[in-house]
Amino acid sequence: MALVTIPDSMWDDDSEGFISSWFYADGDDVVEGDLLAEVMNEKVANELYAPASGVLEIVVAAEEPITKGQLVARIGG
Repeated sequence: MALVTIPDSMWDDDSEGFISSWFYADGDDVVEGDLLAEVMNEKVANELYAPASGVLEIVVAAEEPITKGQLVARIGG
C-alpha cells in the first residue's frame, strides 16, 4: 500500500491548505504518475500525483484543511 501525503515542499511555512478538487473518486483505479488532486495554499495551486498504481482510497475530502506531511489518501492493490 502506498501512502499519499502532502509533501513538505508544497509550501514554505506551516500554514494550512486544502484539496480544492480530487480528479478521481474513492475506489477508482489510478496509475503511478496520474494527477490525483489540486492542492491550494494561500492562493497558490499545486498538483498532487499518484506515487503508485492501484485503487485509490481518499482519506481527506476536498475543502477540508490539511497540513504538510498529512496523509490524504492511500493506494492499494
